[in-house]
Amino acid sequence: MPKERTFKERILDYIYIVSKQPILLRDLLLANRQYKEGMHVDPAKLGFRLKLTRAYIVYTGLILSILVPLSLLTHKPLAKIDSHISIIGAVVITAIIFIGFNFFRAKMRDDITIELIKKSWKLHFPFFSYEEYSEKIEEIFERSLKEEVPKRELEKYILDNLAE
Repeated sequence: MPKERTFKERILDYIYIVSKQPILLRDLLLANRQYKEGMHVDPAKLGFRLKLTRAYIVYTGLILSILVPLSLLTHKPLAKIDSHISIIGAVVITAIIFIGFNFFRAKMRDDITIELIKKSWKLHFPFFSYEEYSEKIEEIFERSLKEEVPKRELEKYILDNLAE
């Protein structure tokens, strides 16, 4: 029986193109390290791309679902007060909407990043849960970078160090 997808997962599927190619182990580990440090991960490393027009459509829908009921509730009181206050309010709300899109886009990017990292984690480390082992594997990966372990020996190096 297929798992029910959440509203957020449907939005992510709608606004992002995700490559069917598996993520390379080194790219996964680098992306995980960047994500944990609070940095934006290179979308090409994880194989995703934003469909900007669809992101605007989703964001517009979310904003309208908030603004229409809010304007219906506040229309009469605002119609009775000075029009200058309404104009200032409209300018502030417009600024919030335009600034908010950048926050929306960053949040969606972070969500797709962690989703792809966890999905790829299950592929590379099927017996080690992400929540439990991501810190330990990150430390091992740091050591492998210092020791200049070749790419083709990286997986063996990590698994050997996990077994210790």
